Amino acid sequence: MAAPSLHSNYPGGFANGVTIRGVPLLSSYPGKVFWVDSVNGANGNRGTFDRPLATIDKAFDTGFCLANRGDVVVCKAGHVETVTAAAGLDLDVAGVAIVGLGAGSNRPTINFTTVVGADMDIDAANITLYNFLLTGGIDALTGPVDVNAADFTMLNCEYRDVTGQATDVVVADANADRLWIENYFHNGAAAAGGAAAIALIGMDNPVIRNFKIVGNFSVSAIDCRTTAVVDLDISNGYIWTKNAADLCIKDTIPASTGKIGPDLEFMLTDNAANITEAVTGATFHLFDPVYVCNLVNEKGLLINWTASTDA
Repeated sequence: MAAPSLHSNYPGGFANGVTIRGVPLLSSYPGKVFWVDSVNGANGNRGTFDRPLATIDKAFDTGFCLANRGDVVVCKAGHVETVTAAAGLDLDVAGVAIVGLGAGSNRPTINFTTVVGADMDIDAANITLYNFLLTGGIDALTGPVDVNAADFTMLNCEYRDVTGQATDVVVADANADRLWIENYFHNGAAAAGGAAAIALIGMDNPVIRNFKIVGNFSVSAIDCRTTAVVDLDISNGYIWTKNAADLCIKDTIPASTGKIGPDLEFMLTDNAANITEAVTGATFHLFDPVYVCNLVNEKGLLINWTASTDA
């Protein structure tokens, strides 16, 4: 799948051939398109460009999106969706793409607030979330992106801590096979309080690539927990953990499998003998280059993993 670099000047709209896993959104499409705009929309509207709905949640109600028809929900620039409860936004219709227009802070925003369990549930397969800003509006959120279904794709999205620090942000369970996260920026708070940016629990074949994760993670920036993850693939990314634990990728089982690297860069907090410990997991497959830096104004060191030998 062709995807823009994190550092490219990417408009976030339909221009320049936007695709979702290779499918161009400007081509003839079998599904329907529903428009959403919290500024000028109303949930009594039909969801057209001129009469948009007010919420994404409404587009998933009966009478709008249908399962596996290939529907697209397009949120206009400046749209804000406020989630105030567990499953406050329930993405429960399979095969729908939710696409945000705009760039930077003008992208559609999903704000999680009021209770620590406020979240967006991905409860149906083949959902795509594209070009959204996700914000933490309350301290200690426990997993605002709650992935409970297969083939969820999150592209060109950013999470920002606004009030306090989220404990975990993306939490994907054993039903989330083939989870795909790409061009993700996790903009976490520097203060203590976070555990992980992405928590993976027992799914098969998740892919995380082209990412930047910054925050204070007491467990690990990316954490495989509770049940072993099978065939994980993490590459082309940067992690800066501001917690003295200095853990960037961790398998807490430990029995998770998959590929770590290449093209990873890690920044640690303690200037100690902690280079190898930036990645922990006895059954991963490891591929350089992976560089680790543990002090400002120093050059990253190639991680000192045990090299394979030709016996």
